[in-house]
Amino acid sequence: MLCSPRRLRPRVADDGRQRDVAVVLVTALATPTRSPLRRVADTRRLRSYDLILLCTVGLLCVVGAVLVWSATRTRLADSGGNPQTYLAKHLLNTALGAVLLFCAARVDSRLLRLIGPLLYVASILGLLAVFVIGSTINGAHAWIVIGGGFEIQPAEFAKLGLIAALAVLFGQRADRRPPGQPPATRELAVALGLAVVPLGLIMMQPDLGSALVVSAATFGVLITAGVRARWLAGLLFLGALGALVAIKSGVLAEYQLARFAAFTNPAKDPQGVAYNINQAHIAIAHGGIFGQGLFHGAQTRGAFVPEQQTDFVFSVAGEELGFLGSGAIIALFGVILWRGLRIALAATGTARLMAAGIVCWIGFQTFQNIGMNLGLTPVTGLPLPFVSYGGSSMFAQGLAIGLLQAIHRRRQQ
Repeated sequence: MLCSPRRLRPRVADDGRQRDVAVVLVTALATPTRSPLRRVADTRRLRSYDLILLCTVGLLCVVGAVLVWSATRTRLADSGGNPQTYLAKHLLNTALGAVLLFCAARVDSRLLRLIGPLLYVASILGLLAVFVIGSTINGAHAWIVIGGGFEIQPAEFAKLGLIAALAVLFGQRADRRPPGQPPATRELAVALGLAVVPLGLIMMQPDLGSALVVSAATFGVLITAGVRARWLAGLLFLGALGALVAIKSGVLAEYQLARFAAFTNPAKDPQGVAYNINQAHIAIAHGGIFGQGLFHGAQTRGAFVPEQQTDFVFSVAGEELGFLGSGAIIALFGVILWRGLRIALAATGTARLMAAGIVCWIGFQTFQNIGMNLGLTPVTGLPLPFVSYGGSSMFAQGLAIGLLQAIHRRRQQ
């Protein structure tokens, strides 16, 4: 039975309404600021990051910028320079490090098995390039000067490259072993071979501080991989024996041996090699509980502490922020290590090994830098992560935190 024209009109109207609704939905989806669906997607994407880790790293970077500015503004002004020079460069390094962080965080952690060998090979090439086009700064032939006041230290990236290579090695082998079985001797030999290459190149520069960090990170990956305890004890013995041989055979430079002598006896040469240590101790002691106030540290304003924006930036915090402020900085590093360990424990295989190595790297370097400011460890020229002035360290650590975020995001998804 044919429908009358009168009955067709409502259906046309309904079709028109359906078209209108479709247009509204399409327009809403194409407009992120007005789309509830897009807002939900953006919220889920944001929640996939470890926001506590991101905020803690960001806060440390802000604190570092203020401390670097305080350490350099007076001495630059006294010499007729721009007091904001180091601050501007540090902020630029921080911004570039943040870009690298978020780029690394977008990497699918399942691609770590492909990325790991590439990072390792690239880091080895960088260490080799130092001997061809490198420059000597502060006694170490460890820098490649690009121009415009920027230098690259390949040893910083070698830390991440070695961690990635070891994580891939043990992660792939673990898939072929029965659950609970420790790595075979052959795997350990290959791992040590991978570690010896960058370690040897770094010691040839010589850069003792980076060599110690590489050793600590390697040891952390070996523990996480389940290497037998007797092998770990043997490696510790060999490491101590190697350090003794390096000291006796002249592998270490004279200034490095002098730093060890100053560590054991700071009063031996107070105006020479022990000068940095003693001045840093004086600055921290003047801080007391509450500090002398930001930009009001006498030792800092007087430029009595050499290299205060890099190796001894913690002495600025001790003098101007006092025990409470410097203790808060240590607490922030504790939060980073806590979140990193949580990510490592939640991950499996290559991702877990990678996360554990990064945590050991940042943890040991933090302990070494703060320790040498307090006189607990020898001076080795290591920057304080996320705080000290320096582009290479900021870039490498940004990549490391980004990979931690990539591992966390994969777990969340």
